[in-house]
Amino acid sequence: MKAVTDKAVAASNKATLIGGLALVIWPALALLATLAGPIPPFLLTGLAFAVSAIIGIIWWLAKGNGLGRLLNRPFKDWAIGIAGLFGYHLLLFIALQNAPPVEANLLNYLWPLLIVLFSSFLPGERPYWYHWAGAALGLAGTAMLVAGPGLAPKLEYLPGYLAGIGCAVCWAGYSVASRRWCAAVPTEFVIALCGGTAALALLMHLAFEPAYTISLREGLVLLAIGLGPLGAAFFFWDVGIKRGNIRALGAVSYTTPLFSTLLLILFGKGEATAAAGLAAILIVGGAILATRELWSRR
Repeated sequence: MKAVTDKAVAASNKATLIGGLALVIWPALALLATLAGPIPPFLLTGLAFAVSAIIGIIWWLAKGNGLGRLLNRPFKDWAIGIAGLFGYHLLLFIALQNAPPVEANLLNYLWPLLIVLFSSFLPGERPYWYHWAGAALGLAGTAMLVAGPGLAPKLEYLPGYLAGIGCAVCWAGYSVASRRWCAAVPTEFVIALCGGTAALALLMHLAFEPAYTISLREGLVLLAIGLGPLGAAFFFWDVGIKRGNIRALGAVSYTTPLFSTLLLILFGKGEATAAAGLAAILIVGGAILATRELWSRR
């Protein structure tokens, strides 16, 4: 029995480490999205996901597999996956284009805290006081960002703020729902989800956005997004949230906003203000408190 348990723990730890690779790649997403320029959000989402889908399909076919095997999944799997991938990234790009990038990015990174909270409601789990206290600190940091200096709301950025909060809720919900209802779905299905998300986003672009010509520089940025943050990172994350320690991944995720925000500042896409720094401390501090059970174990 002990051998079986040790083997299961080793498999879970390996999956958690694989999931952690996504957290090494994701800090570049906000910077790349801002470097992409004024590309309409639906078009940006669709083209970036198309890159990852095309590369994934080529790899899948090269292994001798058919597309039917990849696409033949229940509606539930499609619904959770498309809602998560399409909804989150569309809201993220809207946030980055309608609010200061540093503030939008920090609001977006409430999702690690929400993953810890949402995962507490999985079967066999329940939230404790430190989960709720951590959530309160995260919300305090969010209020600090939205209110700005002197608690004066910056109403001109409200759409971007709301989109940033929305994408945090969307990604946390997708991650926990995948663990709860899609644990048996093979990771290769992410290829199909990327393709479905790309198709939906491009259709929305044709219906609601003006025509836009992609420059060579913007095309290279889109390629980088599709290869990394919207490509390989998703496959790593899928393994981690389905077969690894989802709370541990949530805890490690709290380092990602710091590196992501630092990249924005280093590349001149944001300003290191005292308000943003205090908000970061509150959000990350709340995250650490919410994962008390992980770091307090012997």
